[in-house]
Amino acid sequence: MSIDRGGPTAGHPLLSKVPETTFLFWVVKIVATTLGEVGGNLLSMNLALGYLQATAVLGTAFALLAAVQIRARKFHAWLYWSTIVASTTAGTTMADFATRSLGLGYAGGSLILLSLVIASLATWRFVIGAISSDDIRGGRAELFYWLTITFSQTLGTALGDWFADTAGFGYLGSALIFAAALLVIFVLNRKRVVDGTILFWAAFILTRPFGAVVGNFFDKATLGGLGLDRFAIVATLTVAMAIALWIFPQRAAVHKGA
Repeated sequence: MSIDRGGPTAGHPLLSKVPETTFLFWVVKIVATTLGEVGGNLLSMNLALGYLQATAVLGTAFALLAAVQIRARKFHAWLYWSTIVASTTAGTTMADFATRSLGLGYAGGSLILLSLVIASLATWRFVIGAISSDDIRGGRAELFYWLTITFSQTLGTALGDWFADTAGFGYLGSALIFAAALLVIFVLNRKRVVDGTILFWAAFILTRPFGAVVGNFFDKATLGGLGLDRFAIVATLTVAMAIALWIFPQRAAVHKGA
């Protein structure tokens, strides 16, 4: 079904270009962010591309996929999640380049990237009039959507490294902290005491550092990590994502304000 850009009609709800926010959505999102963290490390470290070259390769892939996603007339689950994986993989190497190669450090990089996430959301609110999690249609809304995602994916790597390394919580301890924060968001959403759009973006942002520290727990031997083979992890997570999307097909979100 193509998107009815003229507004909803009887039997034809106004469909978004993003999936419904279901339990499966968050499961796949966490798998995607974990895959992106390990995949980024694989390109920059195992394949020895370095942070800058890996960012150039992955950033180009993300830009191409995002362009196709924005030009698409309706929601396509495989295209959407491929774009998410590309953004989180590019975010991994981009954050490592900023915090390590440029010497910003984990704390400095996290603060700068958090400022960019907030600035993106604020500009989105100013230009369009509202920030949304489901009304993602039209060029401007989609551009802000993917821009915010890009900054949040990059922030996740820096923030995860800061908690695990600088703050000394290790990968497993950091994963427990971010999991607890996500549980708080879940409870707030159930009680409906905070606007759902705010909670969506808070959860979307926090699932990234959670996936980052989980990925590093599996693929690194330091800070309590297991040091498993990155190629095997990437292959396993890719197959897991593909199976989840095949067995549980996702539908386009229906704009709640329609």
